[in-house]
Amino acid sequence: MAVFASGRGTNLEALLEAFPKGHPLGEVVLVLSDNPEAFALERARRRGVEAVALPWRGRRAFEEEALGLLAERRVDLVLLAGFMRLLSPRFVEAWYGRLLNVHPSLLPDYPGLHVHRRVLEAGEKETGSTVHFVDQGMDTGPILLQGRVPVLPGDTPETLEARVLRLEHGLYPRAVALLLSGLAFPPPQDLKARLGQEAAGVFQGLSPREKPLYLRAWALLRAWGREALVAPAFLGQGGEWGRGAFLAAHLLAQDHPALRAEVASLPEAVRREVEASLKRVESSL
Repeated sequence: MAVFASGRGTNLEALLEAFPKGHPLGEVVLVLSDNPEAFALERARRRGVEAVALPWRGRRAFEEEALGLLAERRVDLVLLAGFMRLLSPRFVEAWYGRLLNVHPSLLPDYPGLHVHRRVLEAGEKETGSTVHFVDQGMDTGPILLQGRVPVLPGDTPETLEARVLRLEHGLYPRAVALLLSGLAFPPPQDLKARLGQEAAGVFQGLSPREKPLYLRAWALLRAWGREALVAPAFLGQGGEWGRGAFLAAHLLAQDHPALRAEVASLPEAVRREVEASLKRVESSL
């Protein structure tokens, strides 16, 4: 993996800690920054990870140098962590599905800058963070994982930023672990061909925040050798395997005692698969 960062690098630090050298899912081998003064570069060096500053001389020059380094280091996944530049459609298209970003709001709400001030001005009672696949828009790519925190009376943009940042330090590594485990992917283009018209219609009618849950359930059923049950599960007809997949999909995002208790009531074969999938991801973090 490579991480692009422009500033302090606190999310980078969380990723470096979660995926050190020799990690069975993957390791961070390169940190790139458009800002030679970024403390993110020092964080990488302290952990023995290659850190390269590519001073911004325009997007084309930066991307050409970056693409060369990514190819030389045989990078499979690029993670944006406080990277304050927009990448070109050419770069994004080549890396789509292997390019993630973390944004400090519950997308699709509050894309762009000055998120915490806007959240407070709107009187929101909760906010959070989103890890998403990067597409050619600004903070518009398919959601992979979200986490939530409350907005408290008396909060300022600074206190809210600190709370959301602490959330991100656990959320981003979890999202990466799901992707590296094959339990997350962006929506396929050929949904109707793969699911049939009815199930594809159900999926397309979901909100952007609901779709990642269904995609995780799909990935789980595929991992369990039950992909034929994906379309029935989307229609609420997947039986115990479908129920187990959706329970596991919820638990992979956030633990919940009631859902854990329900897993225990599943038929033994289903329960074993659910518990093994949860353990595989949890043990990697």
